[in-house]
Amino acid sequence: MPQSITQAFVQQFDTSIRLQAQQRRARFESRITDRGNITGESFTANRLDVLADTPENTTRHGDTVWSDANHTTRVALMRDFYQALPVDRADEPKVLANPTGSYMDSLNAAWNRRKDSIIYAAGIGNAQAKDGSLIALPSSQIILNGGTGFTKAKLITAKKLFRANEADEQADIPEELNIAFTSDMLEDILSDTTLTSADFLAVKMLQEGNVAGKWMGFNWVPYEKIQNTAGVLRTMAWAKSAIHFGTGFFEGRAQRRGDKKDTMQVSAAGSVGAVRVWEYGVVAIDFV
Repeated sequence: MPQSITQAFVQQFDTSIRLQAQQRRARFESRITDRGNITGESFTANRLDVLADTPENTTRHGDTVWSDANHTTRVALMRDFYQALPVDRADEPKVLANPTGSYMDSLNAAWNRRKDSIIYAAGIGNAQAKDGSLIALPSSQIILNGGTGFTKAKLITAKKLFRANEADEQADIPEELNIAFTSDMLEDILSDTTLTSADFLAVKMLQEGNVAGKWMGFNWVPYEKIQNTAGVLRTMAWAKSAIHFGTGFFEGRAQRRGDKKDTMQVSAAGSVGAVRVWEYGVVAIDFV
């Protein structure tokens, strides 16, 4: 039986470049207050504090006593970002797979992850007032780790805070509540029978291993890049109106660079900003 036929075997070369598994979409952008296109180096959010309850009128024909309506303004500074990838002119005819489209897909994915990181940082970090002062998320809105993972007690406390602040779905102007969850949180939730055994969602949740969607009054949003400080992780629960986000511009380009021997450059550039407007609408939850 002739064995030399194996020398005529051919290889089928891949004609596509396949992206590694990664977060490709912006997961927070649709769940905050999007201010749309922004012109300028910043945008503002004007706030009006709650008035004291209507005072009793005890003097007939008395002088008018004005109440104080406290106005404050938050400022979101726009931040600029840029990323580029080269495709050498001499390399293009040597590959079957044209990398340009895949490079642009990868740049878009990186841009979407950047937007999420800006929104997350705005939620748990300092917010800037118009006078330049920085406002930290108050301790009353932070659930400490207590040496435990993500627990039912912490979730209940977060729900309690939103209700106490009139910032939940029961408010006169209902709020959409969201929470970012990680793989560590997923493990804690699916392992905690007090979270999964008491309601009819338990079977579906355990069968699919999935908490994404609406559960316990929150939209559960998968996000792995939460803050990690010496092993203490911090996730964020938030009301949609509590964080404002704006986009200055975004542009993707593929162009020849005459100054680089006609290298094809694929680039993405953009400008975004975000600010926490209401402290009562954000709860940070720490766990280990």
